[in-house]
Amino acid sequence: MKSYERVVVWLDYLDSERKRSEGRRVPLNSCSRAPTLDELTLACRRLNLDPEPQVARYPPVPARTSGYVSLKKTAKKQPALIQIARELARVKGEKAASQGKLKGKS
Repeated sequence: MKSYERVVVWLDYLDSERKRSEGRRVPLNSCSRAPTLDELTLACRRLNLDPEPQVARYPPVPARTSGYVSLKKTAKKQPALIQIARELARVKGEKAASQGKLKGKS
């Protein structure tokens, strides 16, 4: 049964490799390249949106795993997506920086 107190945010909404016609919902300058469900979940947790991650495929493309998070509805969806996209960029940046430090020490 559909919950009207929650909204769904698919990974494809925030993926810079997708066209608008393929499901991207935020501007390219706010998107991240190939976000993961873990990164999206962490970004939503940092924004206190009470995420519930779910692995899924939509559209059903066998070669690609996708997913979504179900969030507590707090405001309109589009401004929330842009806020999530910005936080997701920070999460990906921190992850890349920490991986770069690990590679440099090896």
